[in-house]
Amino acid sequence: MDQGNTAFLLICAALVLLMTPGLAFFYGGLVKAKSVISMMMMSFGALGLIGVLWVLYGYAIAFPGAEGTLPLWTVDPGAFGLTNLLETPDDAAYPPLAFAAFQATFAIITVALVSGAIADRAKFGSWMVFAGIWATVVYFPVASWVFNFGLAADGSFAYGGWLTHGLQDVFGAGAIDFAGGTAVHINAGAAALALALVLGKRVGFAKGLNVPHNPPFVLLGAGLLWFGWFGFNAGSELAADGTAALAFVNTIAAPAAALLAWLLVEKLKDGKPTSVGAASGAVAGLVAITPACASLTPFWAIVLGLVAGAVCALAIDLKFKFGFDDSLDVVGIHLVGGLIGTLYIGLFGTDVGLFTGGSGVQLLVQAIAAFSVLAYSFVLAFVIGLAIEKTMGFRIKNEDELAGVDSVIHGEEGYVLSGSR
Repeated sequence: MDQGNTAFLLICAALVLLMTPGLAFFYGGLVKAKSVISMMMMSFGALGLIGVLWVLYGYAIAFPGAEGTLPLWTVDPGAFGLTNLLETPDDAAYPPLAFAAFQATFAIITVALVSGAIADRAKFGSWMVFAGIWATVVYFPVASWVFNFGLAADGSFAYGGWLTHGLQDVFGAGAIDFAGGTAVHINAGAAALALALVLGKRVGFAKGLNVPHNPPFVLLGAGLLWFGWFGFNAGSELAADGTAALAFVNTIAAPAAALLAWLLVEKLKDGKPTSVGAASGAVAGLVAITPACASLTPFWAIVLGLVAGAVCALAIDLKFKFGFDDSLDVVGIHLVGGLIGTLYIGLFGTDVGLFTGGSGVQLLVQAIAAFSVLAYSFVLAFVIGLAIEKTMGFRIKNEDELAGVDSVIHGEEGYVLSGSR
């Protein structure tokens, strides 16, 4: 066992886990002052629930390790409770439990991302029910489609999900998603769009009506997300090597460029660059570089960041054009950014992109992967969300929304002035 790589993987897992509290701050600062507790609790609720489900059976679905191309659903009963991961094989590069811990943090943050689309109007209990079901029938299987692959000694695929090994068998090239553009961001963004449609618009939904109540929280959250994202991207190499270093550098370059591009669009469109725009631009760049961080030179990573920052800055206004209330722009940043980053590999990925030595095949398989995950996640999220709304109810009453989600759902307030009680 390589103790250096083991330490690297465990540290990266801790970094990715920090992203969920970071997301709580990012989302919490974007909502109304009387919704901040509710918003942050949805992230922390996901942390608790998905952390438990992952150990009980999530890993068994996401990483069954079966030989051959895996179908949509495969389960390894021996991995329930991580029972068959307790012993470390002599020839293993790191303990299997270290890998399971690392992937657990991916599952947690993916589910938490979805909550941003239903800010200010969702019941906490209903959100938790949705989170558990969606993780079980969407995230865990999709993680298997994308991440559950390995290489035999001769360099051939030993096993894998249908988006990797399966497309490799058919087209001669499998989908490239180094750290989760499809499994995390497109997946979460599609589910967010579905839930926004199920829950409907907030009271008085209109452009400019709901402004972030705490931009410093937004900046703090974005900083924590960026910090944790180094574990997300570089850690996906599962080794402290040159590929991890490339992913690390690209995780600086792309979001930095995206931040600048978003601010430029804001300045040209609205006349003023904003702190929330800077934070949102950085996150958009982080989303876009996630699938591509090991497949691009730093130059092409900067170009990707510029494209993602500018396009996502414009895409967040789609909700006003089409009339869906994606409260915190999960669709505009994560779905659009994930699509940009995933497809960009087929154009400029080193040795595989259409303009960098490859053919159009890689772009084709990237598109198949991206839109397959989008459709699967959207349909199931819509069905699950609608079923919850029709049974136990998902959205709070309009009068409770106006009174404040925090006090109605949690009996707490985010800000209590001294002597006011």
